[in-house]
Amino acid sequence: MSALKIKKGSTSHSAYNLRPTFSDVEERHTLAVLVENEPGVLARVIGLFSGRGYNIESLTVAEVDHTGHLSRITIVTTGTPQVIEQIKAQLGRIVSVHEVHDLTVEGPSVERELAMFKVAGQGDKRVEALRLADIFRANVVDSTLESFVFEITGAPDKIDAFADLMRPLGLVEVARTGVAALPRGD
Repeated sequence: MSALKIKKGSTSHSAYNLRPTFSDVEERHTLAVLVENEPGVLARVIGLFSGRGYNIESLTVAEVDHTGHLSRITIVTTGTPQVIEQIKAQLGRIVSVHEVHDLTVEGPSVERELAMFKVAGQGDKRVEALRLADIFRANVVDSTLESFVFEITGAPDKIDAFADLMRPLGLVEVARTGVAALPRGD
């Protein structure tokens, strides 16, 4: 039996080929993975990424259910839609993994990150750093005559913007927790 062909312009498409076509454009995705809280689980999850050459932009892990011995791994990664689908499928096959959620495609979600910035400066640069910290609602958690340590929470792009503004003012060091994310609504 031959496939029905529909001709559009100079290309033809089979009516039986209903599989979605994937793009070559890389996208940023936030994955939430619920796993058994036991030794070696994180190593297996990370090994999946490193063994296949996938990059991890952000990684956070914490126990979320003490009695059920469950932890949540939040991973921010980039890849083509096909690569993201492969990652989710391979994560789901790991024995200790209970659930894999792609928060990027499942609906609206809230992402937050905590960061600390050490900024050294004197005079006008010091005053400007304090003014910008106030605008970004960053807290001063340490202060010496030579430097400040600011604590800021927010979406990753807010953290990036604050870092960009602090660089010319004497940014010395940055520590970031990585993204924590939850779906919005029900």
